[in-house]
Amino acid sequence: MGKLQSKIKHSTYKYSRPDGIVEEKMSTKACPEYSPAHTDTVSVVAPLNSDLCISGGKDKTVVAYNWRIGNVVKRFRGHDREITKIACIHKSNQLFSASRDRMVMMWDLHGSSQPRKQFCGHAMVVTGSAVSPDSSQLCTGSQDNSMLLWDVGTGQLVERASVSTNLVTHLCWVPREPYILQTSEDKTIRLWDSRGLQVAHMFSTKQHIQTYCEVSEDGHKCISCSDGFEGEGCEAILWDLRQTRNRICEYTGHFQTVASCVFLPRALALTPFIATSSHDCKVKIWNQDTGACLFTLPLDGSGPLTSLAVGDTIPLLCASFSRGIHLLRVDRSRGLELREVAAF
Repeated sequence: MGKLQSKIKHSTYKYSRPDGIVEEKMSTKACPEYSPAHTDTVSVVAPLNSDLCISGGKDKTVVAYNWRIGNVVKRFRGHDREITKIACIHKSNQLFSASRDRMVMMWDLHGSSQPRKQFCGHAMVVTGSAVSPDSSQLCTGSQDNSMLLWDVGTGQLVERASVSTNLVTHLCWVPREPYILQTSEDKTIRLWDSRGLQVAHMFSTKQHIQTYCEVSEDGHKCISCSDGFEGEGCEAILWDLRQTRNRICEYTGHFQTVASCVFLPRALALTPFIATSSHDCKVKIWNQDTGACLFTLPLDGSGPLTSLAVGDTIPLLCASFSRGIHLLRVDRSRGLELREVAAF
């Protein structure tokens, strides 16, 4: 179990977009299959450490998976409905799962298969979760328009806030700061101050639902992405989090909803990169500064791509509707290429 079953065959080719821009793509055939992590659609994937990722899906399970050797390390069961979000405590064995059952559960990789704590307070599906930089607090958001702040140690609710029409889609805690970035179905991006759980800033309202957000490691920038169809919307945007909080750059080229966006490690190159995944079954790499699309990887047969994650090493993890989780690797040996090396 865990060994590759076939060799990868790939080739690059050119693709001319309707707007005339030519992109490099890579076609992947006979992708090796690891032991599957889930039996149904994977909704979310997140890195735990340099070897393990945590994922959740429609099969109601949370899975710790060793992507290096291709096997399930631990499977957690406790939710009654689909897993929507995963939040991991950095450099620890503890993690949180949010679900459509309105619950958030805390798990220990080396502990019992039962949840260590349960956080109950939302009236609808939980669609956002983020852990504070010091791991002492957990913030959760829901389609019930509420944001809840929890004490991780005691499991007690500390603060509650609600904003009309604020159907939360994602949360991300700003590194080394008391601020939480949040996207919403009301097309707004909010920055919350956890000290009292109040809105500290609202970005300019967009024309489409904001689906996801990510903050850079230095806490200076953030990216958000939006839904859309046939190229309308379907973008990611880079924002300044420091003083002006202005829009810095826009990344357009997907043709359906952009579900996830991440900053790639600076170890890849001097030029900073951003990666996005979309319901159009494509992962794209962008030049962060210019907005140019540098590479497009089509994951044919995967169905909509639901989540994208990057850890402290080079590989990218991409969750999909139909083919589980894709292990992707950025290759700089021949310029810039993104290739699929396994699926589970």
